[in-house]
Amino acid sequence: MSLLQKNSRKKIHLGQDGNSLLLLIIINVIIYVILSFVNIIYLTNNSTEDVFRAQVLSRLSVPAQPEVFALRPWTLLVYMFTHFSIWELISTLLWLWSFGHILQDLTGNRKLVPVYLYGGFAGSVFFLLTVNLVPSLHANVNSVYPLMGAGPALMGVAIAATTLAPRYRIFPMINIPLWALTVLFVLIRVGTVGYGNIGHIAALVTGGLMGFVFAWQLQKGNDWGQWMTNFINWIDDLFNPEKKHVHTPPKNQLFYKANQKPFEKTPHVTQQRIDDLLDKIHNKGYPSLTEEEKEFLKKASSEEF
Repeated sequence: MSLLQKNSRKKIHLGQDGNSLLLLIIINVIIYVILSFVNIIYLTNNSTEDVFRAQVLSRLSVPAQPEVFALRPWTLLVYMFTHFSIWELISTLLWLWSFGHILQDLTGNRKLVPVYLYGGFAGSVFFLLTVNLVPSLHANVNSVYPLMGAGPALMGVAIAATTLAPRYRIFPMINIPLWALTVLFVLIRVGTVGYGNIGHIAALVTGGLMGFVFAWQLQKGNDWGQWMTNFINWIDDLFNPEKKHVHTPPKNQLFYKANQKPFEKTPHVTQQRIDDLLDKIHNKGYPSLTEEEKEFLKKASSEEF
């Protein structure tokens, strides 16, 4: 087990302010509640569930027909938060909490939403390409069920977390690695889709592939979600100018504003130093560490501090 997993002290709690995992859960629940309320209104007006699906759900899910999708481009974003079945919602929230919590533990609070959105977006795009470019599917494109639910987005989160730490221990007492949970999740998700829905399976596979690429790039130091963070900070600056997010150049950040004197040596590995670096990883992610800080963690790990 890595040093980060053994000495992880400060966790991101579900009820913590600004928690990305809590935000995703709330959005999924709110949309489900609104849809359920609208469905009740339809039923009280003697309308059938088929009418509700045709007039409401069809405008929130990704259609297979390109000409229909051209009139509903917003579905690329909305569909991954849309659930109509209570059991589907419960399943989504359980898996999201499981893998989302692990991803936050590994990368901090700012990577979960980008991975979720990237996986969902890639899955929907590939769904459209598959059902329209594969001749056998395109011949029956009008009978293909629209894409709805967080499946591709969840797949992206699950694969991203597993790529970063496949041996992450979920329940240390019974020694279950993360990759085992991911295999179970993939089998359940793909198995419940059904062989006939090739387009939906393609969306799940693409969502997982996007999660892998995101994590792979993150390990190389390339954060594909940074532009989202910058955009959110820019919006926040518009409404809170007194709390402006100022990007500090690395030179100023590492030298001129350092709390310690330049080139000061730390003779021994200390728990306080490890805790400070773990807090930094939780808040900003592992790529935010300097080379010196990464070397310090490697040294601490080798010494089994």
